[in-house]
Amino acid sequence: QVQLVESGGGLVQAGGSLRLSCAASRLTFSRYAMGWFRQALGSERQFVAAITGSSDTTYYGPSVKGRLTISRDNAENTVYLQMNSVKPEDTGVYFCAAADKIGTMYYDYKYWGQGTQVTVSS
Repeated sequence: QVQLVESGGGLVQAGGSLRLSCAASRLTFSRYAMGWFRQALGSERQFVAAITGSSDTTYYGPSVKGRLTISRDNAENTVYLQMNSVKPEDTGVYFCAAADKIGTMYYDYKYWGQGTQVTVSS
């Protein structure tokens, strides 16, 4: 079945940078929009960013716009989330997900990874 595997999480100081990766397998990657969501302890899953299969359109959540950048490499079946100027409120488990069409709601996405923890220290 479809697999999405996130990597790149860890501990980073506020103001620092981190790059998350999500490697996809067993799907025609370029046909899917990809998204990143995050979930802090005790909170609901929150939309972070999304990108179309051709990379021509991107969406960002209001709290990350200008600091986080989503990109993808269809030849490598991988989507990335570059995190710059990170803040303690960026702490959470980051999930990548695949959808037939780009969207900002968790129910737009049919396949999900297991997540990678990002912790930002102040």
